[in-house]
Amino acid sequence: MTVSGPDAQGALADAITAAAEREEASSLDLLCELISAGPNGDALNAIIERRLRASGCDTNAVAYAPRDVPMVDEFATDAVGSAAEERYIVGRLTGGSGRSLLLFAHPDVEDFRPLPAWTSDPHVPTERDGRLVGWGVADDLAGIAMMLQSLDVLREAGVRPAGDVLLVSAPSKKHRRGISAALHDGCRADAAVYLHPAESGRGLDEIKAFAPGQLEAVITVDGMAPETSEPAHTAFAHRGVNPFDKARIVIDALQDLDAARGRRIRHARLEKAIGRSSNVMVSYCKAGDEGLLSRMPTACQIGCAMTLVPGEKLETVMAEAESAIADACARDEWLRDHPPSFDWRSGVSGAETEDASDLYQTVSGVLADAGATPVVNPLHTSSDIRNPIVQKGIPTVGFGPLCGGLTMSGQTDEWVDIADFHRAVRATATIIAAWCGVTPTG
Repeated sequence: MTVSGPDAQGALADAITAAAEREEASSLDLLCELISAGPNGDALNAIIERRLRASGCDTNAVAYAPRDVPMVDEFATDAVGSAAEERYIVGRLTGGSGRSLLLFAHPDVEDFRPLPAWTSDPHVPTERDGRLVGWGVADDLAGIAMMLQSLDVLREAGVRPAGDVLLVSAPSKKHRRGISAALHDGCRADAAVYLHPAESGRGLDEIKAFAPGQLEAVITVDGMAPETSEPAHTAFAHRGVNPFDKARIVIDALQDLDAARGRRIRHARLEKAIGRSSNVMVSYCKAGDEGLLSRMPTACQIGCAMTLVPGEKLETVMAEAESAIADACARDEWLRDHPPSFDWRSGVSGAETEDASDLYQTVSGVLADAGATPVVNPLHTSSDIRNPIVQKGIPTVGFGPLCGGLTMSGQTDEWVDIADFHRAVRATATIIAAWCGVTPTG
């Protein structure tokens, strides 16, 4: 059954709130257990599987190779992708006639780095000033705990989802493609929710419903050292072709492309948030040897990244960039005969879920009832919300509690606000009930 009428809805909300409060100690204990197990992937997966089974889910752990996952509008070369075998875990709680919902989060955390130093042992969960500090707590062990605890809260409230609920623990970092592997292996639902603390620092005031796409490339520009047997090339430099000089032509072309796309590519959400919808950024340059300053380099590498709006195709934008560089090179005698080479390292498509959709309205309404003022953050490039949308056309949003000190941003003492974490657990359970409907467990 689906709860209807204000009295019944109010009673259900009260029951879930009370159940979430009774489960707070258990929720925090689980998050601490995940942090402690974090360095050991097998131990972490064992906790997740155990908790899924205890919640009544049919579970399945599936090994996969990220490179073998068939991707729609996404790619990554061996240089940036993960080569090791990975494992995703799916738990299915079978409902009945209600709408189905897929919840997912990623269990893998950033690689351990001893520096910069933390003020406490990163693998020992530590409560400090209302925050829980620990390696990976915000990226994304809190999301795993929210997912697992949500079913316990509903059971404690005396209800069960009326639709199927799929909970997927899916490796994500370094193009591990866990949720895409699960989707292509048959995990389907009417909607999906990505559980992850808000990197922006807005907590539950943020909904991830928009993700710009991104392309990354390294462009190699060839030059020519002067013909000489002398170890120093400086006196002969005018007889060579310095790739730095030719790289300027390529960089100027990228800057012109940036300006052209900035004028042409427009999206209302991005324009409102940051005043621009697309960028081309030169981010890396390498040539020569610091220890051989009198030698002319024979090549220069230029790294760049480009943002895309939803609806743009990767191959179209790649062709646009290559054409812009080719047009600029055609005007230079050396580059006309020695055109730069493109090494496209990775690409992901943009994605969005509209504000007017049932899913967005459901999630934003639940967060508002929890005391938040939810708005869309359109600036989180390549967010995992894109995967169900792009790969299988499943509407998806994301949310999570207040966090900070993110290891992935080079910070220390990664933390999640404890009170906001508890609110997020309650919100997750409420979203399941609102989307799927519920039946009494008795």
